[in-house]
Amino acid sequence: MKSKAKKAPEIILRNGKPAAVILSIDEYQEMLERLEDAEDLQMLQEIRKKPLKFRRIEEFLKEYDRRV
Repeated sequence: MKSKAKKAPEIILRNGKPAAVILSIDEYQEMLERLEDAEDLQMLQEIRKKPLKFRRIEEFLKEYDRRV
């Protein structure tokens, strides 16, 4: 299998200032995956701050049946 050389992103200027970036679809998808991973990690950290709440299965099932 041939390895792909990463191409440097191209910066598009508008009035001499950076306005956009062109990058490969692979790099774009990798960025999206990293962003999603970071968001998941942040959500997990927030969830872990809350205390765990346990209840009997019967209580859960009564509430669950009402929602369906």
